[in-house]
Amino acid sequence: MRISDLPPALTTAARDPSGRALLEEAMCRAYPGRLAIVSSFGAESAILLALAAEIDRTVPVLFLDTGQHFPATLAYRRRLADRLGLRDVRDIRGEAALLAAHDADSRLHARDADACCAMRKVTPLARALSPFAAWVSGRKRHQSASRADIPPIEIEEERVKLNPLAAWTAAMIEAEMRRRNLPRHPLSLAGYPSIGCAPCTRAVTAGEDPRSGRWAGNSKTECGIHRRHDLAHAGLPR
Repeated sequence: MRISDLPPALTTAARDPSGRALLEEAMCRAYPGRLAIVSSFGAESAILLALAAEIDRTVPVLFLDTGQHFPATLAYRRRLADRLGLRDVRDIRGEAALLAAHDADSRLHARDADACCAMRKVTPLARALSPFAAWVSGRKRHQSASRADIPPIEIEEERVKLNPLAAWTAAMIEAEMRRRNLPRHPLSLAGYPSIGCAPCTRAVTAGEDPRSGRWAGNSKTECGIHRRHDLAHAGLPR
């Protein structure tokens, strides 16, 4: 599958920098019943989830419950889902047998961070996405240098991935959070602009890349669920 194979209305909607038109076109017309939102319920997750809830509160929302989240993240996941009225939030977990065999001491992250992410995130998400034709990510270009050129639409093998908020800046996120009076992740108010698993996340200081607190001291910058295949923009805005 290529970008050029997608419904024209979808690629037209992707030209709206707000992302709302793309999200609505995908959820209501291009992939009704065949799309999932993937959310970390992190520092900037509330905006995407609020937009999705306005369109359809029954949309499946997949949350990777790694077993190593901050307690604050798990509490925020419940609070935000309740606040927005999301009716189908699914906790996606790694296989217990694999975790017991390869990470019995819950220290695999220190020995091999890629293997830990593979077992706790990449493989479980691939399994959870198998019934869906499309999924939605909350990634934004402002978050890191490695995300600076993400397009609104990507193709991963035969599945469509949408990044409707790609063009949103930190200032836009903050303004919309305030306008909607959305609840904040508690750690986002304590120097954590990007929040992952507790053992691999630290607070950042002023001037640091927002994602510099993820896998600090490690060359790793992504968990592995965002693999880039067909990134042809096909005339879409960057």
